[in-house]
Amino acid sequence: MPRRHILTERQRAALRDLPTDEASLLEHYTLADDDLENIRQRRRPENRLGFALQLCALRYPGRALSPGECIPTEVLQFIGAQLGITGEALLSYAERRQTRQEHMEALRSIYDYRTFSGRGARDLKGWLDRQAEDARSNEDLARRLVERCRQTHIISPGLSTIERLCANALVAAERRIEARIADRLDANIREALESLLSEMVDDRLTRFVWLRQFEPGHNSADANRLLDRLEFLQRLHLPEDIIACVPPHRISRLRRQGERYFADGVRDLSDDRRLAIVAVCVVEWRAGICDALIETHDRIVGKTWREAKKLCETRVDDAKSSVQQTLKAFVNLGEALLEAQGDGASLEQAVSTHLGWSDLRDLVAVAARLTNTMAANPLSHVGRGYHRFRRYAPRMLKALELQSAPVMQPLLHAVHLIRDGGPHDRSMDFLRQASKWRRYLDAQSDADGKLWGVAVLFHLRDGFRSGDIWLKHSRRYADLKQALVPPHAIAANIRLTMPMDPGQWLADRRARLDSNLNRLAQAARVGAIPGGGIEEGVLHIDRLAANPPEGAEELVLDLYKRIPETRITDLMIEVDAITGFTDAFTHLRTGAPCKDKVGLLNVLLAEGINLGLSKMAEASNTHEYWELTRLSRWHVESEAMNRALAMVIEAQAQLPMASFWGMGVTASSDGQFFSAARQGEAMNLVNAKYGREPGLKAYTHVSDQFAPFATQTIPATVSEAPYILDGLLMNETGRQIREQYADTGGFTDHVFAVTSLLGYKFIPRIRDLPSKRLYAFNPGAVPKELLGLIGGKIKEELIAANWPDILRIVATMAAGTMAPSQILRKLASYPRQNELAVALREVGRIERTLFIIDWVLDADMQRRAQIGLNKGESHHALKNALRIGRQGEIRDRTSEGQHYRMAGLNLLAAIVIYWNTARLGEAVAQRKRTGLPVPPELLAHISPLGWSHILLTGEYRWPKKR
Repeated sequence: MPRRHILTERQRAALRDLPTDEASLLEHYTLADDDLENIRQRRRPENRLGFALQLCALRYPGRALSPGECIPTEVLQFIGAQLGITGEALLSYAERRQTRQEHMEALRSIYDYRTFSGRGARDLKGWLDRQAEDARSNEDLARRLVERCRQTHIISPGLSTIERLCANALVAAERRIEARIADRLDANIREALESLLSEMVDDRLTRFVWLRQFEPGHNSADANRLLDRLEFLQRLHLPEDIIACVPPHRISRLRRQGERYFADGVRDLSDDRRLAIVAVCVVEWRAGICDALIETHDRIVGKTWREAKKLCETRVDDAKSSVQQTLKAFVNLGEALLEAQGDGASLEQAVSTHLGWSDLRDLVAVAARLTNTMAANPLSHVGRGYHRFRRYAPRMLKALELQSAPVMQPLLHAVHLIRDGGPHDRSMDFLRQASKWRRYLDAQSDADGKLWGVAVLFHLRDGFRSGDIWLKHSRRYADLKQALVPPHAIAANIRLTMPMDPGQWLADRRARLDSNLNRLAQAARVGAIPGGGIEEGVLHIDRLAANPPEGAEELVLDLYKRIPETRITDLMIEVDAITGFTDAFTHLRTGAPCKDKVGLLNVLLAEGINLGLSKMAEASNTHEYWELTRLSRWHVESEAMNRALAMVIEAQAQLPMASFWGMGVTASSDGQFFSAARQGEAMNLVNAKYGREPGLKAYTHVSDQFAPFATQTIPATVSEAPYILDGLLMNETGRQIREQYADTGGFTDHVFAVTSLLGYKFIPRIRDLPSKRLYAFNPGAVPKELLGLIGGKIKEELIAANWPDILRIVATMAAGTMAPSQILRKLASYPRQNELAVALREVGRIERTLFIIDWVLDADMQRRAQIGLNKGESHHALKNALRIGRQGEIRDRTSEGQHYRMAGLNLLAAIVIYWNTARLGEAVAQRKRTGLPVPPELLAHISPLGWSHILLTGEYRWPKKR
């Protein structure tokens, strides 16, 4: 029977190799007194050293040494130093085979080690079967098995045995889960699910493929297409508990497999597996379609508002000439009346002579109409969008299972009236008393309920955004409170830096704020504010001037001249040979590593340069389109992209050159705009900041070592602030960051609050800093120099009352159970003054005030932030150079395709940065060998973002076999 390979060579080495780094040697190979006593019982030096090596190998990695195995020098030196024996003594160890066997028997007797056999092996296999359901990958399960062997003092079996045991356990776990799901389906549901694979839609594609084709749209037709799918899935009436007790990552994997298979491929699977995949897809797609439907409604509301606003602005522009003429007529009339009044003449005669009473009445009517036009609000025109909503809204409201907080019950009642199509009482209880909607609704006739219906649907959008209204079956719009970690789990979260007692936190912040305000006032009095001052209650800060050290530019040019020119294909192969990032792209079905490395690199390059698989197949000398499609479908996914990126980032951080740029503890984040060419779901996402073309943004976090360790695809129209914490909390590199820099668009009071409570030092560059107000616990006690800067008082009682919920929000973000951006968007969207949102804002005001004072008084902080942001912005140029395909436009229609383009580009940029970092280090060494100076302080100003030496275009030639 052939050996089952489920691990890569690097993964096998990680499980079996003896550690060589100092930290691991100290942790695993430091001998205790009783160890030394047992070792000294061996008479000869070589036997003592061999015995000690056998003992250390049994402890970590937990295996026996092989005859003739080459022992790393670091291990020999570390253990030999403790024994007073040199490594040469090992050469004559175990010249008698019996010596090795005797030593192993002694070790087993003294330390109670057991071989992998008998009852111990059976128990371990049972334990492995239970672990297999929770294991996230082949490597994860193998690592668990080896660790369990160490814990139970069972000598780890050979790698082939480990791989076979893990493969069998994973297959068995997969079959148990599939059978568990299939057993929950009755005969009728089984028949309905099977029919999805054979029933055709429009004689074009199967119902199964038709169901998975859903993306958020931008008009009523798109909403109805989504409703067609949602209503079909709801008619299947799948049990609520169909995926209960199934690990989330197993559900996600089954869904992804269902989205990769075509219907005939699913039909070829075994019964349980086929039913499990289809059932999971139905459940997951139902939730996904609900989310896409709400997003579509959100976009339709936004489109209606923009059109109303544009119409309002157009009418104002059209009326400008009439306004000028009317004002001129009134000026002339006023001058005539004033002249008549000065001459003592009849005013009535003046009106009759100059304009005439009939023309005056017409002029007043025109002025009244123009006054209404100039004062018009877009709300007066949104009723024109009613026809859009009536095409899908009643149907949507019937299909969605809406739930709400008590405060939203009036809105939910209004929603039900629209849903049921009954007589409208047009109650306005869902509106705030100060709402502008009330004035326009009061002006409507009793028979016209169009504007009322539009108002309800606008507020429904706001309710979903804030989380006051949620769906029973949803991923994005579920109940926020159910997603937060329970109160009893807060104390266990090690990321939290604030105390459980709000009084303790407030006392600390009160003392710090009073001290810093006094410090700022003192600096203002003596003129010690670096590059600025406070004049008549207004803060003035000069922008830092660029000050590159002399010789830095010449050193950059010289180092890059020493880097050899290379093809992008050769560069990727070289980086993969060192880092093994392609090992991250395992098969979605089996978890086995990809054997076709060159084909996989073709796919990744096609994604990174935005070329597409069909064009790459034409330009490549190794693979056809169908081969690349197969590799992309089964090996390339978001989690794999993230794992590969992490591997490259980690390897780059270990290069000597990277230490000159930083220690990996600071980072910056910024968004980069990409045109979407009016295609796909980004076609109506136009941000005027970037012109009139629609598009999307890649929001990327860059460490101080130039590593782009996280990237997200976000709409071009949304605020960047909520996404700052995603990059910091959703991967290990981000969790190591201590200072985070962002541009003006990347901060809100909520972000200030949460970053501080999580232990990050948030340093945004605030463009309009003089207009920002400071806040104090006692504004009356603030020094007089700062009175003009104070914007209000901190609401301590509100913070204290909501402290438990603030803790839950921050703990939920730290635990990674919910994306921080999702929570922050909901808090920022509350249409009313929600206490929790306001309390978090008050925390943010405290932290923002402390930051502004530090920023004003610390020029070094300003310079650090400027350097960090410059590194992030420099990435844009490299990525613009890499995305050469399709004129740099992102033409994928689906959000998944767009995400892969952005993730692929980020991964390719990280690969280039790794290669440049390594080559710059070699160039530095070469320059030193020639006797030229290389000042360390200048190396901090070198960047690994150059690309002129990399051949990006042409035919992509790869080795035929690799």
